[in-house]
Amino acid sequence: MSVCKTLIRSSISLFEFQSRNSYRRSFSSHNSSNFSHFRRPLPLLSHNSAFRIEPCRAPSRRYGSSTQGTISLEMEIPDVAVEIPEEKSKDTVEELLCNRDDVLKLMKMERRLDIEGRGNRERWFPYLDKAKAGNEYLSSSEILEALNPYIMDSRKERFRNAVKHRTYSVCLVVEGLSDFGNVSATFRSADALGIQSVHVVACDSSKRYRENRHVSMGAEKWLDIELWDSVHECFKVLKSRGYRIATTHLGMDTVSVYDMDWSCPTAIVVGNELRGISEEAVESSDLHCSIPMKGMVDSFNVSVAAGLLMHHAVCDRTSRLGCHGDLTSEESQILLAEFSLRHNDNTIRIAHEYAKRKIAEPKSKL
Repeated sequence: MSVCKTLIRSSISLFEFQSRNSYRRSFSSHNSSNFSHFRRPLPLLSHNSAFRIEPCRAPSRRYGSSTQGTISLEMEIPDVAVEIPEEKSKDTVEELLCNRDDVLKLMKMERRLDIEGRGNRERWFPYLDKAKAGNEYLSSSEILEALNPYIMDSRKERFRNAVKHRTYSVCLVVEGLSDFGNVSATFRSADALGIQSVHVVACDSSKRYRENRHVSMGAEKWLDIELWDSVHECFKVLKSRGYRIATTHLGMDTVSVYDMDWSCPTAIVVGNELRGISEEAVESSDLHCSIPMKGMVDSFNVSVAAGLLMHHAVCDRTSRLGCHGDLTSEESQILLAEFSLRHNDNTIRIAHEYAKRKIAEPKSKL
């Protein structure tokens, strides 16, 4: 009887094992036939040379493999709302500041010439309401219209908030710094405090430190950076734009930063880590200022000093004027278009495509 029970259990187990294997083979075959279309590239909606979509490939196969064919389809920009991710800055601040052309490429809107002066403006604003797009010029409103579908709402809100608190009434000048980590730190503070314009005068190449790329946190991408070969050249242009020059320097005529009126356009100048402000800068400036020291040491690190000066300027302006940011609605829109164009290299391509469509549109006859 026991033997019979054993034989029965063995037969049942064998039957269940074969049934499971049969079911797996059946399901595998059914699954392969029903879901094989997922192995084919999904069709796209439209065309554009700026976008390339390729299927995943096994690492062992070459791009020319006949079993894993490469496809290249274009997307029509106006038809598909695609968020363009922000590009991180590829260069360190040192590499950026050593190449004047790279700095100029950061700024997208057409800039006002210094010889034009301020005109009827109370303070300097550098941009004109136009940007070059191929053979055409686009206004700030056209740029915002072209890029609106391709930037996330949260990012656009971030741009609007930054522009709301931006000013050109205070600018920062760093003279002869040799530690590019300090330069990066001042850029980061300027961006965080809403100071849009930063000037760099002849960084000292005789002594350079290894830069920590994360110090600036990419702030240089959003600032208007201008490079100068001499203090004389820099100060001459700043004065023509209506700025008074305030150098951080200890002397008989030095005033405390707490006693200054920061509501008038002011350029804050900080100097070299060891030598401080140059004699030429001291003699060419309109006033000398300092941060009162309460401890045993008589100075701050240059990047800390720059941050404190800019922060006090923001607080003083807010106290006197009610706010720090002072751009008009027109200027705000232009700077907003500038930020949108700096978001990613693809935004420039989209602006060009928009300009091409603008040219192709038939002109209405009057």
